[in-house]
Amino acid sequence: MTNETELARIASSLEAVAAALGRLAPRPMAEPDFAAADCFVFEPQLGLKPVPRVNRVPIVLLKGIERSRDTLFDNTLRFASGLPANNALLWGARGMGKSSLVKAVHAAVNTENARNDRPALKLVEIPREDIAHLPDLMHLLVRSPFPILLFCDDLSFDHDDTAYKSLKAALEGGVEGRPENVLFYATSNRRHLLPRDMIENERSTAINPSEAVEEKVSLSDRFGLWLGFHNCSQDQFLAMIEGYVEAYGLKDLVEEDEIRRAALEWATTRGSRSGRVAHQFIMDLAGRLGRPLQLSEESAS
Repeated sequence: MTNETELARIASSLEAVAAALGRLAPRPMAEPDFAAADCFVFEPQLGLKPVPRVNRVPIVLLKGIERSRDTLFDNTLRFASGLPANNALLWGARGMGKSSLVKAVHAAVNTENARNDRPALKLVEIPREDIAHLPDLMHLLVRSPFPILLFCDDLSFDHDDTAYKSLKAALEGGVEGRPENVLFYATSNRRHLLPRDMIENERSTAINPSEAVEEKVSLSDRFGLWLGFHNCSQDQFLAMIEGYVEAYGLKDLVEEDEIRRAALEWATTRGSRSGRVAHQFIMDLAGRLGRPLQLSEESAS
């Protein structure tokens, strides 16, 4: 009798442990409704969260990066049309419109899709810290009836960070490879996505230095399209200012020479010239003029 009581107690305890473990186990991600929006953000515990209103600027306002703009637009349009296209890495100077370009190109391509009765291109952003969950996300995206532009902003890897291996496998490696309906775009301040001292450390401590470096650097080779962004010149900076002034309807409120002088002074105090600095100046200018920062219908279309 004592043994039966003890066995019943053990069985009850095991059932309680199993129930507790079941509550701790992650819930399966909900099946996404790709028709709910054109843009989504990936959250590992929840799946794809629709973004009804995307924070972006029209592609015509991106000045000083015309060559990169046209190249990325053509690559994205080919993909959305069912043609071969390359994964793209946008790397280089801060504030020069890398992430803005990706979002602007997505909107511009969907405008073309609407004109030609093609399915909408969906933009899915995965945060840098969730790259390790990329295989799970790929399983969701492969079932989409729409072409997917998978985007990671400010992508880079530090010491002892092995998440880059998940990215390598998802881009081209592994048995399954990248789904045909998914294209991957990333922005980074680093051309090889890894800090230089990390690469040099691998070279100095490995038994075979060249192989160790190849393992780290080969990640960026998975991107067939590299687009470099460099600090802009004064003329390019002023062209950005002029484009914003025109688009936001500020042109008739202040003299052109005064805008140029104030813009150059703003850049000098910030110690840099970039698209981000230009937009920050326009925000300050519009605030001082008492005008809301609102695009004209022509610029917004």
